[in-house]
Amino acid sequence: MHFLADADLRLDAGPIDYALLAVYFALVLGIGAMARRSVSSSLDFFLSGRSLPAWVTGLAFISANLGAVEIFGMTANGAQYGLPTMHYYWIGAIPAMVFLGLVMMPFYYGSKVRSVPEFLLRRFGKFAHLTNGISFALAQVLIAGVNLFALATVVNLLLGWPLWLSVVVAAVIVLAYTSLGGLSAAVYNEVMQFFVIVAMLLPLTFLGLKRVGGWQGLVDKVAGTTGSSAADQLSSWPGTNLTGIGNATLSVLGIVFGLGFVLSFGYWTTNFAEVQRAMSAKSMSAARRTPLIGAYPKTLIALIIIIPGMIAAVIVPELREMKAGAENGVTYNNAILLLIRDLLPNGMLGIAITGLLAAFMAGMAANVSSFNTVFTYDIWQAYIVKDKPDDYYLRVGRVATVAGCVVAIGTAFIASSFNNIMDYLQTLFGFFNAPLFATFILGMFWKRMTPLAGGLGLIFGTASAVTVDLLNRAEVLDLAGQGASFVAASVAFVVDIAVSVGVSLVTKPKPESELRGLVWSLTPRDQLRHDDTGENSGWYRKPVVLGAGVLALTVVLNIVFW
Repeated sequence: MHFLADADLRLDAGPIDYALLAVYFALVLGIGAMARRSVSSSLDFFLSGRSLPAWVTGLAFISANLGAVEIFGMTANGAQYGLPTMHYYWIGAIPAMVFLGLVMMPFYYGSKVRSVPEFLLRRFGKFAHLTNGISFALAQVLIAGVNLFALATVVNLLLGWPLWLSVVVAAVIVLAYTSLGGLSAAVYNEVMQFFVIVAMLLPLTFLGLKRVGGWQGLVDKVAGTTGSSAADQLSSWPGTNLTGIGNATLSVLGIVFGLGFVLSFGYWTTNFAEVQRAMSAKSMSAARRTPLIGAYPKTLIALIIIIPGMIAAVIVPELREMKAGAENGVTYNNAILLLIRDLLPNGMLGIAITGLLAAFMAGMAANVSSFNTVFTYDIWQAYIVKDKPDDYYLRVGRVATVAGCVVAIGTAFIASSFNNIMDYLQTLFGFFNAPLFATFILGMFWKRMTPLAGGLGLIFGTASAVTVDLLNRAEVLDLAGQGASFVAASVAFVVDIAVSVGVSLVTKPKPESELRGLVWSLTPRDQLRHDDTGENSGWYRKPVVLGAGVLALTVVLNIVFW
């Protein structure tokens, strides 16, 4: 993720811009200080005491995802691939978010587990639990490093500090409020950050479209600058430029199965950094509505993230030169910073910089808050120091928060070797999320699946994804673009299922009495229903209605941008 760090990309901020930043940081730290007052137990620190309303958890759910993945990664994808990037939202997010709200949350929330790995403990036992706990903790500090590096890059460009100092300062800022108020501080900051991020992206999109002459002007300029690849850039299907798979049929299959099913469902339904927000909701209804409420802005925010990337590719001189073959030190990850530099005046520049910082802080805070929960509950309490008073685990959680930020400082520089951070992140998701989803979905709907199968499936699934990646890097396989991660994730899913089924058939399953509330066919129907009385009443609050509505919106947008 090589970023320019010279005068060509320096953001020329003025006093108004710095004042906006100062106000923002004061609010962030103030929210952390106020949230600290409500933290009296480990449940308060890690899950906000399960007391938050659905609209808060819904906005936090989507804001936690608006980190470096979205802002740098998706604008970079928009600049590089064009409209096929929309698949990451309308194919690769919304269906899985609806599935999480309608099908998965009753199990998570109804079983009262404190984390996703703890659900595995109840379903499969200690082997699968420890395997997932360690892999999840590792994944979160790796992904936190991406957000931290992006955050530090903005500080570096704004203030001219050395990059290493920018990384450390950025980590301290996030650490300050997450260690003070725990998940509540992170969630309420994420709600504020959502609006700050939108306040950055909307004017950037509108000013960019005005510069190129509206949507038709953008289409004409893309066609003029990309030559023969214009059709690929301006049509979302079959997305061969995105997948790197030349055959149109196989490309569509890779998008639908690899991205739309394996990677998407693996990420949205089992990634505790997201699910944790829904687990903090105050009722079953609020928990189910959390991802469904978040799905609406997720559907529409694609337009104000990907379109600016496409605009940057045609109006920013450095990106046009790079596309023409020049080696000028620019990568697609620079797209949003270059666009901000070229489009926004002082004052509005401050809003944009604040929006970038808000996005990366929200992403990193989500990674750190989920890391400290899993480390404390699923590793430290479960296997290292057991049966201590609750205050002890609250202190461990705060220490884990510090440790997570420190490790993220190191992992931030791993991300620097990738020209497009989506390549890096999709690789990680293929390693960790795809096999986890296979284990979850099989164990949830097949009561015969055994504890040993749960652990071995995860190990072999992850190993197969790593093997595909290594073979591709060694050029034994010929997979270009982000299709490599789609294939690796698909292989991990299939291998996990195959190993899990094979091992289950020759080992002993848990008795049905221990699986009630954990397997679909053995779960009381009452646990699968939501509370539709009192504040949760009204047809528009019903999860099925919310889910159907956002799916219909997604279908319409897919048709419009076909």
